[in-house]
Amino acid sequence: MKISSRPDRPFDAVLCDVDNVIRFYDSGPLAELERAAGLAEGSTARVAFAPEVDLPLMRGEIGLGQWVESIVAGFAGRVPRERARELGRALADSPFRADAEIVALLRRVRAAGVPLVLVTNATVRLEDDLAEMGLTGLADHVVSSARLGVVKPDRKIYEIAASLVDASFDRCLFVDDTEENVEAALALGMTGVVYRELADLKAALGAHPALS
Repeated sequence: MKISSRPDRPFDAVLCDVDNVIRFYDSGPLAELERAAGLAEGSTARVAFAPEVDLPLMRGEIGLGQWVESIVAGFAGRVPRERARELGRALADSPFRADAEIVALLRRVRAAGVPLVLVTNATVRLEDDLAEMGLTGLADHVVSSARLGVVKPDRKIYEIAASLVDASFDRCLFVDDTEENVEAALALGMTGVVYRELADLKAALGAHPALS
């Protein structure tokens, strides 16, 4: 899709993260298991999202089963292996939902003729997860770290996302809940939004005449 840059518009494309922007997880079931194991809430996530455990999954180098086994290894000496495996599996299978308000807002973005690209550090299960949430056609393109073998904030993933809609960096609005990822976008010349609540994105989109 070729974009004609308009000087009266602050951006020509929206690049948006998925997790903790569009998709949110229910940590309740996992928290119950952690309490039963005598662990503080969030203990499993701290093991699972350590770079040496998480990055191979995000780069598509391992599957969820191998990730769970890496979590088991990370719990060595703290809880029995089967209990650790139960915790890892509960994290991998955490129930999730899409935020209806932001989905509606992003659909409005596309309806206004502004291309939307999902740019996310994800597993190879992402496409199935989007389908489960009814979001298969939400964006013009989906850029997944697990399919590319490269994760945010690596420059390459931003380059690929922008190139898919033929937009220069300075004409992209980048939305992410992680400050490091937004800082990387800003360093490339993009407009960045650190997402904390719907109002953050509404304010940024309000600068666009077709969306205000």
